[in-house]
Amino acid sequence: MWYEPEFRRNGPAMMYTDRYLEEYRLELENRIKNMVWTICGDYSLEIRPDVDTFLKSRDTALYEGIKQGGLAKYFDREALSLYLVKKIYCHAGEKALMTVTQLCIDQAVGYKLDQERDGIPFIRRHAYETALEQEFQGMVSFQLGLFRAAVLRKGLDGSYRGTAKTEQWLALLEPLKDTEDTELLIRTIDQLYNQIVEPRFEQEKHTLEQVLAVTLEELTEFSWQDFLDEEALEHSLELVLDKVTEEMASLNLGDAGEETAAEQQQEKETLSARRVVVDQRALDQMYAFVQRNFGATYLKPSEEKMLNYQLCRGIHAGCKVYFTDGILRSPVQLNSQYEIFRKQEAKNRSAYKEQYRMVKNSIYVLSSILKKAMVLREEEEILRGNYGQIRPSQLWKVGRTQDPKLFERVIRNDSRDFVVDILIDASGSQRVRQTQVVLQAYILSEALSQLQIPFRVMSFCTFWDYTVLQRFREYEDGKEANQNIFGFMTSSNNRDGLAIRAASAALLQREENNKVMIILSDGKPNDLLVKRNGSERTTSYEGRAAVLDTGTEVRRLRQMGVSVLGVFVGNEAELSAERKIFGKDFAYIRSIDTFSKVVGRYLLMQIEE
Repeated sequence: MWYEPEFRRNGPAMMYTDRYLEEYRLELENRIKNMVWTICGDYSLEIRPDVDTFLKSRDTALYEGIKQGGLAKYFDREALSLYLVKKIYCHAGEKALMTVTQLCIDQAVGYKLDQERDGIPFIRRHAYETALEQEFQGMVSFQLGLFRAAVLRKGLDGSYRGTAKTEQWLALLEPLKDTEDTELLIRTIDQLYNQIVEPRFEQEKHTLEQVLAVTLEELTEFSWQDFLDEEALEHSLELVLDKVTEEMASLNLGDAGEETAAEQQQEKETLSARRVVVDQRALDQMYAFVQRNFGATYLKPSEEKMLNYQLCRGIHAGCKVYFTDGILRSPVQLNSQYEIFRKQEAKNRSAYKEQYRMVKNSIYVLSSILKKAMVLREEEEILRGNYGQIRPSQLWKVGRTQDPKLFERVIRNDSRDFVVDILIDASGSQRVRQTQVVLQAYILSEALSQLQIPFRVMSFCTFWDYTVLQRFREYEDGKEANQNIFGFMTSSNNRDGLAIRAASAALLQREENNKVMIILSDGKPNDLLVKRNGSERTTSYEGRAAVLDTGTEVRRLRQMGVSVLGVFVGNEAELSAERKIFGKDFAYIRSIDTFSKVVGRYLLMQIEE
């Protein structure tokens, strides 16, 4: 039970010493923390209780604490915070975005907790009533405030009706009550913000996919000074994430959601001014920055220079390729990026453990399909011809018939005369399906290892002018190298055409007659140009031009005898681009359960041919 100390209940006339006041605040902080920890079940969760809000409105502060615990219990707080920071980086209005986020979290968390604790509906009702009583006049003066008032009033009486637009926006909130999907929560926030606050955000700025594709490197070089309090000694990305995490579950907004058109414009100009334009000195340090954040290269400087000269031409002029084993296997320094990759590796391994049986079954199915094809391919085939070993039983034909086929040849197919390249799109747009892509690559790797087919696994993404190709295993590596795939992590943009061209250079030099390249991607080549002084690039790589270039690289490989399969793991809306790139040879994977059979059928065709 919550109670207040005797000296608090005696009223403001009582004289308190500073020590008593400090003890009282500490007691309140501990109680709020315990409540949040009890709800989420995670006693390691770091929170900063808002004691000032509690002193103003006890129910409001309690409800905020309840929502913080529920948010940590049902959703990925880190993913949500990172999305919000990226949205702000893409010039979204900070105050309005936080208002929309708080309303969505309220719907996604509050009602789920009603089933667990009987007192929560009572606390929420009093928090809603307090907010309406104290802030109603400010709410009704702007569009987002009206919507917030509608959400609170509907939460009180359940039957609130407003304009058609308001009803439409309220309907978007309803699915959040029955989901624990962080991706759906993010999409709902993004959709509501774009509809209510900036209807032309996607056309004039960025789509959600482009927002999510913003890299940690770009966020790190962004100046967040104006976003943080003036007294903050540092203005780092970590502090911004902490600030966003604190605010996104708040209900006591005051006028935080209210922004005039002039204020919005001023904020946009401020955000634009905070974008860092990298000077020539920073440009010269770009290579070192890539090393620190993606790991040291395994190429010699002369090899790297030669590859850049050979590959970076035409539409890729001014670009560079960078080959690495990744920051986990070849770190330059143990920085924050190393820790991020290490945590993602742990998440990927956890996903594998959760779906262990399905993954093992998929490996068995895929390897069984391929083994049968290999056995059939190794059977001897006898062909008649005009050279080879003479067939005595056919000598009677000499001088009597026109049939010259007096000889026979035994054809022995080598089932091991195959080599496979697996190339994975590691751009930021793949983030929502990151673990699914990891498991697909692991299933492929384990099956090919069992058949002792040489294969290589690489991922690609593009950061600044560099297309980074991370090698997880080399052609002749043992089965244990497949574990490196769990170090896969998405980041930045993707220049698919250049990545395919760079990866195929080594594949084409292999001696095997049958070469196969499997490309796991979302069918959206996209490398937006970030303006920098001294950058050699002149145009962005996106849309029709990017699709055409990627398709050209695929057709070039096929003309050189390489079988190319596109494994599509993106949204169904992007299927048209995938078809343009890969033609008929692509597989649409709707569920990872079907992955082994779909890919197995394609590889089976290659072996049989």
